[in-house]
Amino acid sequence: MDTREFDEILQRTLDDGALSRSEERALRWVIRDLEPDARERAVLRSRAFAAADLRIGSGNGPGLLEWLHKIVNVIEARAEKQDTFEAAALFSPGEACPRRIVELFDGARARVDVCVFTITDDRITGAILRAHERGVNVRLVSDNDKTDDLGSDVNRLAASGIPCVLDATSSHMHHKFAVFDSRTLLFGSYNWTRSAAQDNEEDLVVVRERGLVSSFLAEFERLWERYGNR
Repeated sequence: MDTREFDEILQRTLDDGALSRSEERALRWVIRDLEPDARERAVLRSRAFAAADLRIGSGNGPGLLEWLHKIVNVIEARAEKQDTFEAAALFSPGEACPRRIVELFDGARARVDVCVFTITDDRITGAILRAHERGVNVRLVSDNDKTDDLGSDVNRLAASGIPCVLDATSSHMHHKFAVFDSRTLLFGSYNWTRSAAQDNEEDLVVVRERGLVSSFLAEFERLWERYGNR
């Protein structure tokens, strides 16, 4: 976690002797971009206390305490928003499911772990490639029996440099899920295909809940190791 911009705002507000509204907005944007987990939020709080401690001899104790209280509130307000349970269900036929998948890829910042039976929808493939091109760490687990289907994009994604592993067994890797930035989970019966959007009765759930995210990440890592070591 790069805290340089966070530290710069702290010093600027201390020099001003107050946390102005514009500085508070800037601080909220920086914390949003950092997306700190509980451990990293503790680091940010510690840096704020350390910055205040260096100024304690200035004779502005009450002002420093008020400043520190505001800084901690900004950090924790962001944490409360991040930790809020969120869930939504979408259904096909229609554009709601592919649109949401594309939005999640376009909003990904650091990491996406994808585990899907097949990918033939070029809109989704385009979003995956855009994420990869801007430096997001994308990994893909898919089923080997579907890679040679007409319109399959798995080989295209692998050729672009996205790490891919395939189920090379007689059975199928039939999952359809993805985890975005270790925070948002997408899963359901929805296949990442044009026919799923145009014709099929499918479901897609998007949820932010730590326990579910952790379970699906563990399943992804299990399959990644299982198929990657063949």
